[in-house]
Amino acid sequence: MRNSALLLLLALGAAAAGCQPQSASAPAANAGSPLPAVAANGAYPAAEGFDAAGSDARALALADEVMEKMGGYPAWQQTRLLGWDFLDGSYQLWDKQTGDFRWQKDDLVGIYNLGTRQGKVYRAGQDISATPDGQKLLSRMYPIWVNNSWWLLMPFKLKDSGVTLTYKGPGQLMSGQPAEVLNMTFKNVGVTPDNKYEVLINPQTKLVEEWAYFPKATDAQPAFRRHWTGYQQYGPIRLATDRSDGKDGRALGHISASTTVPAGLMQNPQPVEKL
Repeated sequence: MRNSALLLLLALGAAAAGCQPQSASAPAANAGSPLPAVAANGAYPAAEGFDAAGSDARALALADEVMEKMGGYPAWQQTRLLGWDFLDGSYQLWDKQTGDFRWQKDDLVGIYNLGTRQGKVYRAGQDISATPDGQKLLSRMYPIWVNNSWWLLMPFKLKDSGVTLTYKGPGQLMSGQPAEVLNMTFKNVGVTPDNKYEVLINPQTKLVEEWAYFPKATDAQPAFRRHWTGYQQYGPIRLATDRSDGKDGRALGHISASTTVPAGLMQNPQPVEKL
């Protein structure tokens, strides 16, 4: 992660995002808010505020296919607790239903609610929320969640509030295989709404297999391009671990997804065992 593009992201992410001063480029989700109702056929509805007028039919059809291959919208809606290691060595847990977000690294633990924007910080189990270090982490917890959850869950957020999704055309994966390319831009949402992503979908698997990040939607070249592969089943849904550029081997670890939350887990002031 000593590459400038990742440092940019991780900076906000680490502190912010889970983040630290990287530049979180993800749109904010409606943390803890009700999800759109599932249509009778299990279709993938767009979130309130999705830019339907600016998006196109082919892009929406591809987003629907991706959601289906990831487990389907009902499975995503039923998924409640997500856990994962981020690239900076932190571990986080997010309760989608309550908006509770828990971040830990070494002996430092942040407990935060994405709806109320309130929380506590502990070091070795002791409350340090009122200290400068505690206040600094609390101020970063929301951007940390934005950034770090984006790196785990982006394919589930193709029709989020503030997103404009358009079909760019055919392209190629780094392997040379053909891909269908979506442009994903944002309107008045997230930590850095000027970003753009190219989302590359394998037409055979119907899964997102690469992404390219542009700090500004007008940039001619991406700041980075990385794999989105290594899919496995986690509870009701499929998630991918590989975030490498083909050389650095970067990956997300200790991924978990479940429909229940163990009692006391999210408010535990001590570092917890990874799920």
